[in-house]
Amino acid sequence: MHSVDFTPLYRSSIGFDRLASLLDNALTSDTKSSSYPPYDIEVLDENRYAITLAVAGFAQDNLDIQVENGVLTVRGEKKNSKEREYLYHGISNRTFERKFNLADYVEVTNADLTNGLLTIDLKKEIPEAMKPKSISINQQVNTIEHKRDSEPKDEKKSKAA
Repeated sequence: MHSVDFTPLYRSSIGFDRLASLLDNALTSDTKSSSYPPYDIEVLDENRYAITLAVAGFAQDNLDIQVENGVLTVRGEKKNSKEREYLYHGISNRTFERKFNLADYVEVTNADLTNGLLTIDLKKEIPEAMKPKSISINQQVNTIEHKRDSEPKDEKKSKAA
C-alpha cells in the first residue's frame, strides 16, 4: 500500500503537519496486531471522553499507562509465577501495547480498573489564551463644528465702513 500525498493540505493550512502524519500512519498500520485488547472510545460530553479496554485477568500491577508527546500508551504484561499444564488454554495471557493519539489540550484525568475493564477518563481543556474572543472595533467620529463669531456679521460691516 502506498501513502497519500498531503501536499494540497500543506498549501492551504498551517500547523497541521501532525495531522497528516497521523492519517498516514493510520492508513499504513497493521490492523491484525492492534486487535487486542478490545476497547471502546466513548464521548461523555462536549469536552469529556472515556477509553475502556477489556483487560480481563490483568491486575493493576500488570498495567502501565503513560502519556508522552500527545500519545497515550497502555501496556499490559502478565508475569507467570509458575508453569501450569492446560487441557485447553482459551484465556489470553499475552503482553499488549495499545496507543492512542490525543488531540491538543486533551489530558488524562483518571484511570479505574473494575471487573476486568480499564477505564481511562480524558478531558479537553483549552487554555483561556486559545479560546475565541471577541474584538471590539473602535470607531472614530469626526464631527464638524460650526464656529460662530463672537460678533454678529452686521456689526462687523458697520465697523469697517
